[in-house]
Amino acid sequence: MQLTEKGIADRSLWEAKAYGLPSFDREAVEKATRAAPFWIHFGAGNIFRAFQANIVQELLNEKVLDRGLVLAGIHDYETIEKMYRPHDNLSILVTLKGDGTVKKTVIASIMESLVADRKAEADWSRLCDIFRSPSLQMVSFTITEKGYALDDVSAEEPAKPESSMGKIAALLYERYLAGALPLALVSMDNCSHNGDRLFAAVNAFAEEWEKRGLCRKGFCAYVGDKAKVSFPWTMIDKITPRPDAKIAKILEADGVEGLEPVITAKKTYVAPFVNAEECQYLVIEDAFPNGRPALEKAGIYFADRATVGKVEKMKVCTCLNPLHTFLALAGCLLGYTLIADEMKDPDLLCLVKRLGYDEGLPVVVDPGIISPRDFIDEVVNIRIPNPFMPDTPQRIACDTSQKLPIRFGETIKGYMKRADLDVTKLRVLPLTFALWLRYLMAVDDAGKAFELSPDPLLETVRAAVPGAIAQLLHRADIFGVDLYEAGLAGRVSDYFARLSAGTGAVRKLLKDVCREIA
Repeated sequence: MQLTEKGIADRSLWEAKAYGLPSFDREAVEKATRAAPFWIHFGAGNIFRAFQANIVQELLNEKVLDRGLVLAGIHDYETIEKMYRPHDNLSILVTLKGDGTVKKTVIASIMESLVADRKAEADWSRLCDIFRSPSLQMVSFTITEKGYALDDVSAEEPAKPESSMGKIAALLYERYLAGALPLALVSMDNCSHNGDRLFAAVNAFAEEWEKRGLCRKGFCAYVGDKAKVSFPWTMIDKITPRPDAKIAKILEADGVEGLEPVITAKKTYVAPFVNAEECQYLVIEDAFPNGRPALEKAGIYFADRATVGKVEKMKVCTCLNPLHTFLALAGCLLGYTLIADEMKDPDLLCLVKRLGYDEGLPVVVDPGIISPRDFIDEVVNIRIPNPFMPDTPQRIACDTSQKLPIRFGETIKGYMKRADLDVTKLRVLPLTFALWLRYLMAVDDAGKAFELSPDPLLETVRAAVPGAIAQLLHRADIFGVDLYEAGLAGRVSDYFARLSAGTGAVRKLLKDVCREIA
């Protein structure tokens, strides 16, 4: 069983092993896509294959769409050259269900894969043609938050773009020259107000180029005209870990060949398959100047900007991310290596539920399109306990100092604004802060040293532990608020002292807090 166009032609062989195959005429769809592309995506990573490429496949199978996706690698070209093209742009999606079963699907919705590099002349020329096409409705991105960073804007020009955002600006300039055609540029990266970040990056190039006379006057106005070019906000949520060796063995047992992963020179880890959870959410601000595909028929939500913001805040500040951070810190201290296993721990399950339902939900603004309680029910009962999800507390503990102000500080602010809520009644939220301080000591509850996960403030915060934590608790940039002003510093300090009392102290405090809140 070879993952190629020729290899999947023997449908009975794949179907006998319970693989879902494309039911559309791929040759006809490819021809239509090349003639009139409607959606190009930048970022060839796992989330794209597991989510965006899969929903397009569903809509092609249902004949809601008659054209497929164009994919462009913009940072790590090896993923295109060594993974997509050798497999004729096919991949296998293994959906990891909460009941321990898997669903296997051959994804065939990508019709072209290109390299966004001017040195690859044929690919760059094709990208320019796509951006000049009146049929193009959407350009989307999963390039991680770092992809929107700007280095030296003044060092680039439309004819020789080097950075990711410089290339996008140069391609958008081609669309401007073709008649200032309308377009939506849609960041689908998991960062707050992502559309604003994308606009700021593209606009910086437009302003610089126009100021220096490197482009026609009017390009900057085009980029800033929402009736012409939009930068919608989105909220995306689907856990897609690195391709797992256990999943590769399942596919190999079926007879699939050539599943060896590729680790590129830029340290990207890719394989011919991707494994992901079943649950997924994508909410997009409905701002598409050139129209849009009917993605709502595949479960995608379209809403106004305010609603997208509420959904994002619901997820990031209450219903998912804070729970993950609590489990990551507690898991590292208790010796866990799998987040799902922590949900079998009665103490951690008790505290996670308290953090989400009792301490977080009271200050959540219901976005209307997704119920916060239903969302957290799914997180606690299905998503985090999923035994097939190879997600580790050590990975989630990365960059914790950058996560605390949003994931927890916003909840504290919500309490402080409400006369009917008492911030000093919070228990698990301040416990999470104390667990982080205890985690920074890099010794687990059994007295064994462990390696701390990367964090940009690691050296600074470690220097304050254990003797100078009072200074840290004043830092609103870390905790979202000054914890002394919020009235929580005393509880955090007390919890930290109890967590640091010796071997077994972490477990003892977790049990004590569970008893207190029972």
